Amino acid sequence: MSTVNELNTDNQANETIDFEKVEQSDQFKSFMQKKKRFIIPYTIFFLIFYFLLPVLTSYTTFLNTPVIGDISWVWIFAFAQFVMTWVLCTIYVKKAAAFDQETDQIIEDQIHNGDGGKAS
Repeated sequence: MSTVNELNTDNQANETIDFEKVEQSDQFKSFMQKKKRFIIPYTIFFLIFYFLLPVLTSYTTFLNTPVIGDISWVWIFAFAQFVMTWVLCTIYVKKAAAFDQETDQIIEDQIHNGDGGKAS
């Protein structure tokens, strides 16, 4: 897997990347839509799940109900927030690696299909 910096150092010294052209390309716009479709639902889910604990403990008594002995639903919910954070973090890290590969490919395509990557 290469990065933008590696593209700049591995290729000829006089090659540059026109990031404005990359940003305006249909391939990049499609990538950004795909990325938004991934990030926005996960962010909404995280925020709802995170703020649900203080809201439920403030306005209801449901979470005070014991589940096992002295352990109430509030403890289960609070623990679930830690689990949720780790799971979402793991999913994002894996997806971000795929996003990085896709952006590298978009940049490489722009170099090869654009003006050859030559600086004027």
